[in-house]
Amino acid sequence: MALRSIDVDQHLFEARDTWAAHIDPAYRHDALAIVDDEHGWPWLVHHGRRLYPAEIQHPARPEEVAENRRRMRRGDPAPGRYEDLLPDAYGGGPARAAALDDFGLDASVLFPNFGLLWERMLAGEPAARRANARAYNRWMAGALDGADGRLFGVAHLVLDDVDWAVGEIARLANDGVRLAMVAPAPVDGLALSDRSLDPVWAAFCTHGVAPVFHVAGFESPLHEAWHRGDPEPGDRLMDSVFLWVAPAVALANLILYGTLERFPTLRIGVVELSAGWVPGFLLNLDGAFDFYVARHGEPVHPLAERPSSYFLRQVKVAALPYEGPAYLVKKVGAGTFMIGSDWPHAEGVTSPGTDSAASVATLAEDDRSALLGANAAWLLGL
Repeated sequence: MALRSIDVDQHLFEARDTWAAHIDPAYRHDALAIVDDEHGWPWLVHHGRRLYPAEIQHPARPEEVAENRRRMRRGDPAPGRYEDLLPDAYGGGPARAAALDDFGLDASVLFPNFGLLWERMLAGEPAARRANARAYNRWMAGALDGADGRLFGVAHLVLDDVDWAVGEIARLANDGVRLAMVAPAPVDGLALSDRSLDPVWAAFCTHGVAPVFHVAGFESPLHEAWHRGDPEPGDRLMDSVFLWVAPAVALANLILYGTLERFPTLRIGVVELSAGWVPGFLLNLDGAFDFYVARHGEPVHPLAERPSSYFLRQVKVAALPYEGPAYLVKKVGAGTFMIGSDWPHAEGVTSPGTDSAASVATLAEDDRSALLGANAAWLLGL
């Protein structure tokens, strides 16, 4: 079927045994799990340590999350078991495809759910991180079955072992996975443009898999002092205020130090990290480059084109319907943006298809088509 409407930001809720059932046997003891506490509340757990509540969210209902956390702190019993409360549509397969029909969508891109939380929490255990990422990727590939090609799962990739990452990208491509979530953050102190990571970017190009930056548990671009006093272990307040900083820094580094020029077929997605920053970023990207050259006589790295040209050619950015994507198109053009609903998260929208269409209704037909599906199809390599 022709995929004219693609929601690039939905989430796939993991099963209790997602990691244990799919992890390499040598790392079975390192598997993440969803385990109930003494009151029946489910937690994401590693080596018996509770990392984060395994919350079942609903779109546009953040107050529900707050109320459940208050109940947990009081020691109230859980309202039911995780698997019994989890709607069928929060998984993959035919149930998610049926939800797409209800939304009026042709397809959706499915990011991890609890997989967004744990990467930084396991920073001191690189082998366990890689093993759990691969376990999730195996599970996710199977969760897409039975949806007639309408679901596109996003793998979880860590880059601290280049050979492992290159092999995993090849394996993902063999499984038909077209997108992989990577952190917009340094890798063991190295910038993403460091030449030692070039084999990873080459593998993405060779195998037709696109890296995607998404809200997740990666190293914050802000100094730890700015987070002091915030008890939240995951989506901290200051990181939420400055969602755009991490992808902006990562992309500026990849552009200004020549990675996108060296790999002109590399496609990069930015999802749920906001979109309103893009017009000003492009202005500053070119302006800072020009000023640096004027002051120093030469750039840090010579580029054949304007820095913004690489962004406009090789990067797509998702906007939530309430971010005003039609306004952003007037500033940057229709070739950069996609629409994502963040369904079924509490900050997401309740009617992904209807809300997305309404957010671009004032645009010309070609521009609407670009935002609602064509740009996402490009990122997916369709």
